[in-house]
Amino acid sequence: MRRSSSSCCRGGRVLVGLLAVGLLGGCTQTSSRPVAKSYRREATRADVERWVGDLSNWGRWGADDQIGAMNLVTPRTRLAAAKLVREGFCVSLARDVEKVRAIDNPNNFEHRMLAHGNQDGQWFADTYSVAYHGYVHSHMDALCHLHHGDRMYNDFSKKEVDPTGARKLGIENLKTGIFASAILVDIPVLRGVEYLEPGQAIYPDDLLAWERRAGVRLGKGDVVLVRTGRWARRDEKGAWSIDEVGAAGLHVSCVPLLKDRDIAVLGSDAASDVIPSGIDGISHPVHMLTLHAMGVHLLDNLDLGALSRAARERGRWRFLLTTAPLAVPGGTGSPLNPIATF
Repeated sequence: MRRSSSSCCRGGRVLVGLLAVGLLGGCTQTSSRPVAKSYRREATRADVERWVGDLSNWGRWGADDQIGAMNLVTPRTRLAAAKLVREGFCVSLARDVEKVRAIDNPNNFEHRMLAHGNQDGQWFADTYSVAYHGYVHSHMDALCHLHHGDRMYNDFSKKEVDPTGARKLGIENLKTGIFASAILVDIPVLRGVEYLEPGQAIYPDDLLAWERRAGVRLGKGDVVLVRTGRWARRDEKGAWSIDEVGAAGLHVSCVPLLKDRDIAVLGSDAASDVIPSGIDGISHPVHMLTLHAMGVHLLDNLDLGALSRAARERGRWRFLLTTAPLAVPGGTGSPLNPIATF
């Protein structure tokens, strides 16, 4: 049986959250400034398990919803995002595919020529093959990429995914793509370093400090892209095993802030999660809460270096982001090439 949504309780939580940050009119505070909500750096497994319910978007857009927080990207927000384009200057956020096997790339991208200049015939052709999930290939995670217990986002059973693919929450649900306002959260710039080291965590106070420094605020329907400088470190020091050494990323304590801000999509130059996570028994708690509870699609292994340079040159950290997955019925995700346009 599908779990019924508790809209009254959810609405109460949203109302409390809005009052806490002073976003509703009629606030009784004597100061004209909104009240800043505090967020803890610490989190336990019990916290994460509680947040599965507290941060849930299950039922928010109906019992049959399969796109989750992408419901926050609407015709109105797309028109507003289009107005962010002032120059028409574009930056790709995709890493060039990695054809060479490496310690962080056990499933290298395979590119095989079917017809080439050493053969007869007029046409050239090739074929691609890639197991894109992991820590190297730029891709989008569908909401069916992860389950917790035996349930996926919006209370769909994990049995909806079988050897033929996903009957629910597949990547084809996003075939119309993402056309949205996006914000780059550039943590190396914030901390005055070229890149973060593996295992270094990003906390809620880092996100808040970035908002103050950049003059932006993460908001409803935004795509939030978090740069750790992962590729700059790889270029300088070589590949490393993320499973063994770790990766910089968001501490799970950031997720309540992201839920309060009602973001639509989360992306990073690694896997969003700090690795190791610091949460016993849960390797990727940010993945779990965003995909499973909030219905937030993830963009993994983006190359945000050129975007960082473009944003710094312009002093602009908000821009239009466009991308679309391959329309694979039942797919758990897709390789992709996101474009930022200033």
